[in-house]
Amino acid sequence: MENLYKKIRKIIDVIAKIVLKHKTIFILAIMLAISIFFRLWQLDIIPPGLYPDVAINGNDALNTIETGQWKLFYQANNGREGLFMWLIAISFSIFGTSVWAIKIVAATIGILTVFGVYLLTKELCAYLVGTSFVCLPDRHTTDRHTTNYSSYIALLASFFLAISFWHTMFSRIGFRAIMVPFFLVFGFYFLFRGFRKAEILPILISSIFFGLGFYTYIAYRFVIIPLTVVLVYWFLIYRKQGLQKKFLIFNSLFIILVLVVALPIGIYFLQNPADFFGRANAVSIFSQPNPTLKFLESFVVNLGIFNFYGDGNWRHNIPRSPQLLWPVGIFFLIGFILLIKEIIIRKKNINEFHIPSSRFYVPIFLFAWFFAMLLPSALTYEGIPHNLRIIGMIPPIFIFAGIGAFWTYEKIKPLFKTKNQKALLALCVSVFLFSVLCAEWSKYFMQWGENQNIKDAFSENYVRIGEYLNSLPEETNKYVIVNQEGTPIPFPDGIPVSSQTTMFIERAEFGQLRSEYLLPTDINKIEINNKKAVIIPLHYEKNLFEELSEKFPNGKIIQQNGIYVYEISITKIQ
Repeated sequence: MENLYKKIRKIIDVIAKIVLKHKTIFILAIMLAISIFFRLWQLDIIPPGLYPDVAINGNDALNTIETGQWKLFYQANNGREGLFMWLIAISFSIFGTSVWAIKIVAATIGILTVFGVYLLTKELCAYLVGTSFVCLPDRHTTDRHTTNYSSYIALLASFFLAISFWHTMFSRIGFRAIMVPFFLVFGFYFLFRGFRKAEILPILISSIFFGLGFYTYIAYRFVIIPLTVVLVYWFLIYRKQGLQKKFLIFNSLFIILVLVVALPIGIYFLQNPADFFGRANAVSIFSQPNPTLKFLESFVVNLGIFNFYGDGNWRHNIPRSPQLLWPVGIFFLIGFILLIKEIIIRKKNINEFHIPSSRFYVPIFLFAWFFAMLLPSALTYEGIPHNLRIIGMIPPIFIFAGIGAFWTYEKIKPLFKTKNQKALLALCVSVFLFSVLCAEWSKYFMQWGENQNIKDAFSENYVRIGEYLNSLPEETNKYVIVNQEGTPIPFPDGIPVSSQTTMFIERAEFGQLRSEYLLPTDINKIEINNKKAVIIPLHYEKNLFEELSEKFPNGKIIQQNGIYVYEISITKIQ
């Protein structure tokens, strides 16, 4: 027994040494496991239902598979870039057609984005060791210090993102906008890495990410602003080192490949300029009487979304709740202020192209990213603050939060000097991080996930209608009255987008529609033809059922699983 105990103790010691030696990898693995849990746990039921704007993505993916037409741009529902529909089509081919197969695409992209934020933050913060928020004098800076400190900030930033209610929300819905932060973080990571190491391969990989980003979501187009800052920064660095020709080669190859990758959709927009702007024209501040005043109002309101006054839409948020949990929000503000301070401190060295210049331009880049990705919402007046339109801000926001959290820890650490005190500090930090995790878990899965309002927000009743239709025999005539407003969709016959959920549920089960979809004004098109028939409106309206009763007096109103159905049987017709 004693020998067994010694062997177990020896194994534990070996494992402990391995963990301590590779603690960053170990912590990163735990953090990624947390991000996977937050994005995949009960993905099939939270959120419930299937919002029509997501259902149409699924229907277009099915059309893509059936027709073999992989469109660059899907014009229906105010227009959508094609990449997300392609990915859903691939998901259907692998997992089969289902609501879950739509959601898993966004969830996977969300998980990868968490890892990307870790890589990018570590890359950026390697330039910032020795700044005011790292609290490490320049003369003490070593490669080991650089790696450790940048890793700590990167782990904090990616942890806060992994548990973020905001990012978790959009990782589980099925909106194409979730791809914006994904392409941004990996694009900038490989770009910085390539220029820093003077290697062409990472730069080429970066250009592919940036080019594909134009196939994602309209807000992505503002990437031009922070991207310009990065290229100017590296031009100055390379010029100082007498490497202008190498920069010209790298930069030219980068721009050319971005243009080549984005060329197909660019040509499409040149041929279809109305699709380039899409719904943006309808909600733009420039359509208002005083656009300048409207911009300032929208800008200020959107800035308050992180700490004070959030999105009011149940589909995006717990109405008016700040997008950041309050401790993370405080860390964000600290990081924001610290980087402003860093810019002011380093401004005097702007013409000295060595390490301090990095400490000036990297914060400038983060602020350029932050404010550029605020513009998609700040330039609109409808539904503000709007956390979907500013989804591209997520990476810099959590990088700021990681910087703020690390600075706070560095300020507190000197107060704990003895071994026991340091152990207490480690325990307190662990308890704090676990508490933040639990708070975010509770906010999403309980406060929001169990709230009855999200059933309406995600059109759960439309899913129930589709499931009821699927349960009926094929020979039953089925009619769906689309009496909800929405953007008309060409397929089928200009019916509002609200019909897309029920259509998808039918097509997922049978591969085709078995019901006929009509507008309320087209009730006269209903023909019974000596068959049992059911008529289901998407929304209960007393006047509509009275009209049906007058037209088909042999029918009756029944309630089935919370939906109202007008049922006509064969026996009553005969």
